[in-house]
Amino acid sequence: MQNDFCAATGWVDHLGADFTPDRAPIAPLRRLLPPLRAAGVPVIWVNWGNRPDLANMPPNQIHLYKPTGTGIGLGDPLPGHGAKVLEKDSWAAAVVDELAPEPSDIRVDKYRISGFWDTPLDSILRNLGIRTVLFAGVNTDQCVLHSLTDANFLGYGCILVEDCCATTSPDFCTEATVWNVKKCFGFVTGSGAILEGLSGLAR
Repeated sequence: MQNDFCAATGWVDHLGADFTPDRAPIAPLRRLLPPLRAAGVPVIWVNWGNRPDLANMPPNQIHLYKPTGTGIGLGDPLPGHGAKVLEKDSWAAAVVDELAPEPSDIRVDKYRISGFWDTPLDSILRNLGIRTVLFAGVNTDQCVLHSLTDANFLGYGCILVEDCCATTSPDFCTEATVWNVKKCFGFVTGSGAILEGLSGLAR
């Protein structure tokens, strides 16, 4: 849920795409995260955050996001405010203001579509004794899906929280993602069902 994907003047907005669909999870996440934290569920923000020198990014990834060698790609300053695209600690890579992480939350920087590739995420989850993971964020069919599939391959129980995910891709991408998660990789639910379950625990 980073500014580059979900905010005006972010990277997606600069590229001329409609970033507003990626904002859809903000409201349900604002309702869901506080009771999850209160119930002791760890909240982990797995956000794209490259090194300033891009030393952790291979040439194929740099080329992928700037295929002609021109325009604004990874690490390049955005027009107007100069925030560098998906660079760690830049405005561009920060979580949107409406979902500002709490001090107790855990942050993991990632450098590929999957949050498990070349990151400490798996170690953190295992050290916390986590066996089941709720997935939310953007984009449903890209970073969310491929983090979820890697979690499945590593043996975690995977639950896609459908209304807390979004994408700027065509609708069929979401439909295929939801179908494949249900069929092969885990389960799909909504934030309302989770809130109802948490309410039941509190009684």
